[in-house]
Amino acid sequence: MKVSYHGHSVVRVETDSHKILIDPFISGNEKCDLDAGSVETDAILLTHGHNDHVGDTEEIAKRNDALVVAPNELADYLGNKGLNTHNMHIGGAHEFDFGKVKYTQAFHGSSFTEEDGTIIYTGMPGGILLTIDGKTIYHVGDTGLFSDLKLIGDMNDIDIAFVPIGDNFTMGPDDALIASDWINAKTVVPIHYNTFPVIEQDPEAFASKVKTGKGLAMKIGDSVDL
Repeated sequence: MKVSYHGHSVVRVETDSHKILIDPFISGNEKCDLDAGSVETDAILLTHGHNDHVGDTEEIAKRNDALVVAPNELADYLGNKGLNTHNMHIGGAHEFDFGKVKYTQAFHGSSFTEEDGTIIYTGMPGGILLTIDGKTIYHVGDTGLFSDLKLIGDMNDIDIAFVPIGDNFTMGPDDALIASDWINAKTVVPIHYNTFPVIEQDPEAFASKVKTGKGLAMKIGDSVDL
């Protein structure tokens, strides 16, 4: 299985049989190397409803006839747009043909802003534990530091964790280092930084300070094999 990073919080997982996208914020994201008009996927997993995470979900899902997995209210919102959705919620897990998805807590907000400025509430935000062939990927989502990250680390054998470091909207580097210790993943990848001026950070400096597991500052388009 190949896991790749594509800027902001965009993560792509490719197995022998499936392609999976997490939080596909592509159009309008100068930090992303993917093309929303051609990227292929079988499933899209969403952590929450903010525009910089839902991104190009509607276009990509319709073009690929892809399943969209999302927290309950966000799944309802996207389902009303004609997408094939699977509703989930925090603490719940489900076995799909591509792997097992479980939603975790995330302390953040969740809403989608329409083009006319209307704000649509999209339920609780979350993190995503994705387990495929005995390997577990943890996309922590947008969150502040919270102590149950240690419980999540204790309960799961996490191979790679994608942890926000941008500050202002999410954890900053110092809190993210504490979170990384608690999550106890074999590899820790910083995400959600440098997309906007207010979240500028040094991913290499963060990665060099990770004590539990290996810190890895993936460049846009980089991939690792699990």
